[in-house]
Amino acid sequence: MLIDPRQATLLVIDIQEKLIGAVSDPTGTLSRARWLLAACTDLKLPIVISEQYPKGLGPTVEALKAAAPLANVVEKLHFSCVAGNCLPGAMLAREQVVVCGMETHVCVLQTVLDLLELGKQVFVVEDACDSRTTASKAAGIARMRDAGAQIVSREMVLFELMGSARHPQFRHISKTYLVGEQP
Repeated sequence: MLIDPRQATLLVIDIQEKLIGAVSDPTGTLSRARWLLAACTDLKLPIVISEQYPKGLGPTVEALKAAAPLANVVEKLHFSCVAGNCLPGAMLAREQVVVCGMETHVCVLQTVLDLLELGKQVFVVEDACDSRTTASKAAGIARMRDAGAQIVSREMVLFELMGSARHPQFRHISKTYLVGEQP
């Protein structure tokens, strides 16, 4: 199954100011998530950003919000966005959810498992997820894969959203996100 831009939403989970420094690759994770957010914004994919207890953990990293100024930002206390009942109805009405964020083995995992339970097709962007340890990230990715989530890369997301070199944004996406050194 491919990602369908008419049925997909991007969900960015808990990449927050006070959490980012605790993950195994904070600079890389932030750069790759920003790249994905900006590209999905250019492709006009609906975007939801979750924040785990922002009063204590701070807001989403500003560079991410700047990359997706129209994103719907939601707050939660549950680790799972689904259990936290914070996801917008418009997002839940779509069949597919592309997910990235942190921590892979906690909030991302629990949200993905709950989305799968709702019958959603879930695509986890492995290179835009992180945890405090690489072992925890690997365990989270393995469990999501075993549960039925599709594990994808950022480039897979872009090419599936465009579908063809005839896509009106193909030239812009290629020049902006696919040339030179990538995060």
